Amino acid sequence: MAAKGTRPAYRCTECGWTTVKWVGRCGECQAWGSVTEVGAVSARTTAAKSVERPAVPIGEVDVTRAQARPTGVPEFDRVLGGGLVPGAVVLVAGEPGIGKSTLLLDVAGRAARGGEPGHERRVLYISGEESAAQVRSRAERIEAMARTLFLASETDLATVLGQIDQVQPELVIIDSVQTISSADVEGAAGNVSQVREVAASIIATAKSRGIAAMLVGHVTKDGSIAGPRVLEHLVDVVVQFEGDRHSRLRLVRAVKNRYGPTDEVGCFDLSDVGITGLADPSGLFLSNRTAAVPGTCVTVTLEGRRPLVTEVQALVDQTEMPNPRRATSGLDSARVGMILAVLGARAKAPIGRKDVFVSTVGGVRITEPAADLALTLALASALTDQALPTGTVAFGEVGLAGELRPVTGAHRRLAEAARLGFTTAIVPRGVVGGGPVPDGMRVVEVATVLEAVTVAAAPAAPALSAAVR
Repeated sequence: MAAKGTRPAYRCTECGWTTVKWVGRCGECQAWGSVTEVGAVSARTTAAKSVERPAVPIGEVDVTRAQARPTGVPEFDRVLGGGLVPGAVVLVAGEPGIGKSTLLLDVAGRAARGGEPGHERRVLYISGEESAAQVRSRAERIEAMARTLFLASETDLATVLGQIDQVQPELVIIDSVQTISSADVEGAAGNVSQVREVAASIIATAKSRGIAAMLVGHVTKDGSIAGPRVLEHLVDVVVQFEGDRHSRLRLVRAVKNRYGPTDEVGCFDLSDVGITGLADPSGLFLSNRTAAVPGTCVTVTLEGRRPLVTEVQALVDQTEMPNPRRATSGLDSARVGMILAVLGARAKAPIGRKDVFVSTVGGVRITEPAADLALTLALASALTDQALPTGTVAFGEVGLAGELRPVTGAHRRLAEAARLGFTTAIVPRGVVGGGPVPDGMRVVEVATVLEAVTVAAAPAAPALSAAVR
């Protein structure tokens, strides 16, 4: 009988979890196909090797090699930290059909035209999902044609590396990493081993030659990047492409960035003629009407470091059904349910036998608690059928006790609201902190939900007070 220590062991290549028998799914990180057999650990020694590039004092290191070069798309450069660094590898992740290929083709065209006349940048676009003719048709439609933009439709890794050798590009785009496969690795394209091999080869080529590389990656049903988790650790920048398919708005945010901040967000407008950066996207999230309407309130959210003025709409209607409806669009349903409970318990608002519908304007999705106060005021306005005063914004977090809590970035929110012409801001007490208030902006600090509802009602205060007390 073999000794217990000689039994074969299997280890997960993602998290290091070990087991004595092979399983298809890791018991620790739940990754599929990542458990492989490992041999006995043996001690190894490595002899010293001659150094081809000796170490130099840190003050003599050439920093120009790490300077970012703009891509020609300002909103994308904002997220990347100024542009693409030679040798950097960027992973762009997003759901299928969200617009990743359109964005990167626009980046490829602008980057190719971004050089000086006669010294344009050479860009190689590798498409593993579409033919070169299909890519050209899209490039003509979005005006991404360029003389030094090269297209190739390849799915073999060796051929892709050969294309890079022949074109000698400054930027290479792989669309997508799940469609490329290596003949030296078993399995179909897109599995764990293939994705790891393809990514490692592209990264090694980009680092050794100083080529900026962008890899397109699909996401799974739960929103995580498909493929091995180690892929996110190998690349320099991970960019998430988000948006609702029924809306034209697209958001690009950096999840990981070795060359810049991870709290920047780029906004784009996706249409039939291409994708356009939005330097001032706040207008997309506001209604075009001029008269005040009950059930609406404007708030200021922070996407990274960028303030966005967004309108929240609410509709409250009487129902005879035993279970009133609670429908939401663009807001967290659990958060809406909590606000309704606070209004009913702390402000005595009669909402128990009423249908409630809540939505945002422009298809934007609000996740931060700073929109709680605006949602509360919109619901109170819809309940009493009294519109809030024109030019009013509100932001603040609502607690279960009915208290209002301060939120971060208050001064940036106030400055953005004042820039768009709003004159009154309802905020929790202490949120301003004695700092400067924009000219023409009146800040009203409140402590509780009931106080905020009463202040916001203004001329309709008697009717509103009677409804919520």
